Amino acid sequence: MTKSTVTYWNVFSSRSQERWMPVKGLEGIAEELTLSIDDKSGEYTKLTRFLPGADTTAFGSKSHLYPEEVFIISGRLYDKAFDMWLEAGHYASRLPGELHGPFKTDAGCVVLEISFPNRVG
Repeated sequence: MTKSTVTYWNVFSSRSQERWMPVKGLEGIAEELTLSIDDKSGEYTKLTRFLPGADTTAFGSKSHLYPEEVFIISGRLYDKAFDMWLEAGHYASRLPGELHGPFKTDAGCVVLEISFPNRVG
């Protein structure tokens, strides 16, 4: 099992903007960009960009059966499950089943997510 590889490129450059895709169900408030994926295991690394004013309260909290890591790259994001504003530099390694969200942001936020769907706990 190996994740896809790519040479250096700038995900924030104007030439890369067309690679960002709307998050299914969150069109107009969040976009994602898959950086690397293992098609066999499903493990992936992606960026999620919450647009300014994004609010996922209507969708409630969520959890999943696999672990994931998240790192706030820029901006800030409020996680209601933890009653906490996450700012650039915040990191978490989530256990399977950990409740998180809903989320909201005033200024926007970019989150790095590394997920391990094949490691169901």
